[in-house]
Amino acid sequence: MKEQAKLVEKVKNYFPKLNVENINKAYDFGKKAHGSQIRASGDPFFSHPFEVANILAQMKLDENSIITGLLHDVIEDTLATKEEIKKIFGLEIANLVDGVTKLSKITLDQTNKNKQVENLRKFILAISEDIRVLFVKLADRLHNMRTIKFLKDIDKKKKISNETLEIFAPLADRIGIRKIKDELEDLAFEELNSSVKSTIIKRINFLKSQGKNNIKLIIQQLQKVLKKSNIKAEIIGREKKPYSIWKKMKKKNISFEQLSDVMAFKIIVEDIDECYLCLKTIHTSYPIVPGRFKDYISLPKQNGYKCIHTTIFGPAKQKIEIQIRTKEMEKIAQFGVAAHWQYKNNLNLQEGKKYKWIRELVEIVKTSSDTDEFLENTKMEMYKDQVFCFTPKGDLIALPDKSTPIDFAYAVHTNLGDVCTGAKVNGKITPLKNYLKNGDQVEIIKSKLQSPSPNWSQFVKTPKAKSRIKKFIKTKEYKEYSTLGLKILKHFFSKNNKIFDEANLKQTLNYFKIPIIDDLYFRIGKGNLDPIKVLHAIYPTLKKNIKKLPIKNFKKEKKDSIPLKGLLPGFAINYSKCCCPMPGDKIVGIIIKGKGVTVHTTDCNEIGKFLKKNIISLSWDNKKISLEDYVGRIIIIVLNEPGSLGEIASAIGNNKGNIINLKLTSRKKTFFEMLVDVKVKNLNHFTNIVASIRSLDSVSSVNRIKGK
Repeated sequence: MKEQAKLVEKVKNYFPKLNVENINKAYDFGKKAHGSQIRASGDPFFSHPFEVANILAQMKLDENSIITGLLHDVIEDTLATKEEIKKIFGLEIANLVDGVTKLSKITLDQTNKNKQVENLRKFILAISEDIRVLFVKLADRLHNMRTIKFLKDIDKKKKISNETLEIFAPLADRIGIRKIKDELEDLAFEELNSSVKSTIIKRINFLKSQGKNNIKLIIQQLQKVLKKSNIKAEIIGREKKPYSIWKKMKKKNISFEQLSDVMAFKIIVEDIDECYLCLKTIHTSYPIVPGRFKDYISLPKQNGYKCIHTTIFGPAKQKIEIQIRTKEMEKIAQFGVAAHWQYKNNLNLQEGKKYKWIRELVEIVKTSSDTDEFLENTKMEMYKDQVFCFTPKGDLIALPDKSTPIDFAYAVHTNLGDVCTGAKVNGKITPLKNYLKNGDQVEIIKSKLQSPSPNWSQFVKTPKAKSRIKKFIKTKEYKEYSTLGLKILKHFFSKNNKIFDEANLKQTLNYFKIPIIDDLYFRIGKGNLDPIKVLHAIYPTLKKNIKKLPIKNFKKEKKDSIPLKGLLPGFAINYSKCCCPMPGDKIVGIIIKGKGVTVHTTDCNEIGKFLKKNIISLSWDNKKISLEDYVGRIIIIVLNEPGSLGEIASAIGNNKGNIINLKLTSRKKTFFEMLVDVKVKNLNHFTNIVASIRSLDSVSSVNRIKGK
C-alpha cells in the first residue's frame, strides 16, 4: 500500500483533480491479474507495470495514461480481456490498453526485412490513432532496458537493444522527450558496445585528471560573467552521454585522442529577452566556435523544442556547448509533447495524426511499396535534422537538412510538388537540385503540363517527396507498358485476321492468373507475356496455323534487334536527331503513329511536346551493343583567333572521334559559336572528347545539345 500511496501522491502533485479511486482500482486489478507471475529479475511481475506508471507520472501525463501503464500487460499476459477492462474502466482506457498490447506483439525483426517493414507499418498506424499509446510503450521499453541485465539470452538482449536504438530512441526524440531518449540510447549502447563505452568514459576521466573538465569551476566563471550584466540564471553543467559522443566521433571521423567537446551547460533564465541578453554576454566574453550557433527560439523544432545553442572556447580555452532557455522551455526539452498537456485537461489527446511528423509517417506507410525504400524513409523521418524556410506569404516550412525546392513544394502540398517546374529562392531563379538554407523564402513556379521527373528522386531529401515521385514513376511506367501492350495485341490480332474484342480477352484472365485486363496489357507491353499465347488462348484451333510464322519472325527479328531493352520486336526504331542518344545515356521512347518508336535522352527538351501516353521507358542492352557509331552533338564557344578551329579538330581526332558536320551559328569580334556533330562509340567516348575540347585555352565553353 505504501508504494501505491506514493504513486497517487506523485500524480496529485501535478493533477489535483485526480480520481484516486480509479488509480487504486487499476492498481488492485493489475496486481491481482498478474498474481504470482515472476520477472527474470526474480521480482513480482506487477513491479514492471507499476514502474511504467511511475515513469508516466514523472512525465506528468493524464490520469488515463497512468491507469494504462498499470494495466498495459494484463490482456497479453493474464486472463483479463478487453471487454472486462471496458466494463470496469471505460472504452477509452480499454482502447489504450489494447493499443499497447498490439504494439507489444509487434517485434521489429532485424533479420527479416519484409517482416520488419510490415510490423513497422502496423506500429506507425497504431501510434497515429492515439499518441498516448507511444508514451506508454516508451515507458515500457525504458523499464525493460533498465532491467535487461537480468535476461540470460544474449541474442535476445542484442535484438532488444538494436530495436531500442533503431526505433524507440528516435521516436522519443521526435516527440521531444530528451530525457527518455538519452537514457534509452545509453542503456542500449552499454549492451551493444560496452567496450567502446568504457573507452569513452576512460577518455573523459583522463580529461578530468588533466583539470580540463572541472564543471564546478566553469559554472562559477560563467556565473561571474552573467552577473556583470545583472542576469540571474540557473546554470547546470554535465558531461555528454557516451553514446552522444560516439555518434559525434563517427560523424566527424575523429579519434578518442581528438575528443574535446564533451561538456554541455544549460543556462536557464526567466524570459526570452534574458535569453538573448545572456547570448550577447556570452558571445562578447568568449570566442565562439564558427558554425555551431542555432536559434530554436526564433525557429522552433517541429516537436515544440525551443532553445538557443552555441559553442564557445570557454574558461581555460575549453570548447563547451551552451544551451540558453527559459524554465518553460526546459520543461518542454525534458518532456516534449507531453509537457504541453500538463495542467490542460481539455485537450483531445486521441488525435495522433494532428502531429505533422506522424501524418508524414502515415503517408509513407501508404505510398512506399519497396522494402528498402520504406525502411530508409521512416528512419529519415525519425532522425532528420532541420532547415527552416518560408513561403511567399510568410508560412514556415520545416525540412530536413540538404532539402531542395522540390522537397519544399511537396511539404507545402503534394499537388504542388507534382506540378513544380521551377523555383525562386529569395527572388532569384534557382536550380531545383540546389540545397535550401535557413531563412530562405521559396516561391514554387508551377505548370499544369509538368509532372514529377524520374531525375528528381536522385536529389530530393524528404521521405514524402521520394515516396510520391517513385509512386508516380511506377504509375507512369504501368500506363506506358499497358498502352504499348494494347497496341501490340491489336497488331497481332490484325496480322492474323482476327477481330480484337476485349470481352474475349477477359475470358483468358483466369487462364493466365491475371486479375484485371490492364495487368494483361502491362505484362505484354513489358515483354513478360508473349501476345501469341493470348491469341492461342482465345483461338486454340488456330494454334498449328499461326505458331510457326510468328515464332520464325520473332527469332529473326530478335537476332537483328537493336541494343535496347523495353521493346518487343516488330517496331521500327529511330534515333532522335535533336538529342542524339548513345549508349550510356538514360533514354525513353516516343511512339509515333506510322513511324514506330523514336529514341530520346530523358532530359531532351523535345520530350515535353509529346503526349505522356506515347512515352515509354527504354534502356540500353549492354550485351547487344555493337561497334556501330553514334552521333554526339555539341555547341562550342571559341575565341576568334587563328588556329582555334584546328585545335578543336585535333582534340577530336586524337581521341578517335570523327567530325561529320560543322556549322557556325554565330560570329562576333571576339568569339564565334559553332555546332559540331561527332561520331563516337558510346557516352564514355563522347565525354572524353568533350573533356579534351574543354581543356583548350581557346575554348570558352562546350555543351552537349539536348533538343533543338
